[in-house]
Amino acid sequence: MVYFCYIDESGTPDIPGNTSHYVLAGLSIPICYWKRCERGISSLKQKYDLQGSEIHTGWIMRKYIEQSRIVGFETMNYAQRRHEVQKFRNAELLKLQKSQNKSHYKQTKKNYHQTEAYIHLTYYERVAFIQELADLIGSWKFARLFAECINKIHFDPIRAKQTVDEQAFEQLVSRFEQYMKIISKSKNDSELFGTLVHDNNETVSKKHTALMKKFHNQGTLWTSIEHIIETPFFVNSELTSLIQIADLCSYSLRRYFENNETDLLNRIQSRFDRKNGKIVGVRHFTDTTCKCMFCAC
Repeated sequence: MVYFCYIDESGTPDIPGNTSHYVLAGLSIPICYWKRCERGISSLKQKYDLQGSEIHTGWIMRKYIEQSRIVGFETMNYAQRRHEVQKFRNAELLKLQKSQNKSHYKQTKKNYHQTEAYIHLTYYERVAFIQELADLIGSWKFARLFAECINKIHFDPIRAKQTVDEQAFEQLVSRFEQYMKIISKSKNDSELFGTLVHDNNETVSKKHTALMKKFHNQGTLWTSIEHIIETPFFVNSELTSLIQIADLCSYSLRRYFENNETDLLNRIQSRFDRKNGKIVGVRHFTDTTCKCMFCAC
């Protein structure tokens, strides 16, 4: 049996960066359930006319101000909505091109590009889409969710002797390996293996490949590596739906820590890896005063 663990992050590992938290999440499924997961995701994408589009939760969950400025937007069909939003955006870009604020123009153009696939949906339709995806994840009893959630305010790279993203990766690998050990023992199957599947980024791929080689030789701080294959697979997240689902999971966790948003987290929390009812698959790295659901349990 082979288990895939799909990995994605939310927030930036840079200190201070523009987020207080960095979250690296991994969603593990037995490979025999891969097709079932894909069918469920594809069905929801089709429902919202998002076939072939990447699910990038952070961009989907934003409010697009131009939609509120289009009279009767909600009563239009999808094609009309697209036309009206594109017309508004094109006019806005032309206006910004003539201004002296080139950075504003570049940022606005980037924002429009990142959200282009979703402009036919109202804000509430986009929220409903993400909520339904979260409910789908919550229904996958065969799946397990792991994450390292680092409050960068309380992270000291000198004391840790590693960077934020290196600690997150080591913790995630350790938890996935421990889970594989437990499954292997319970099934009495020494030929049970797992692999990490990550969004393709040249810098990250080199670092994580080197770290995995180190973990195989020396182990992590917490465990030897016996069930995870040598190096992660790096794939195009635009073409890999379950990487997009890992993105949703990491986003849900970060929004909980930074904004106390619980709706999405509550929909996926049944998938957190547990031992004797206690969450062991997700850790919040912060100070001792934290009273969040992970620190308090």
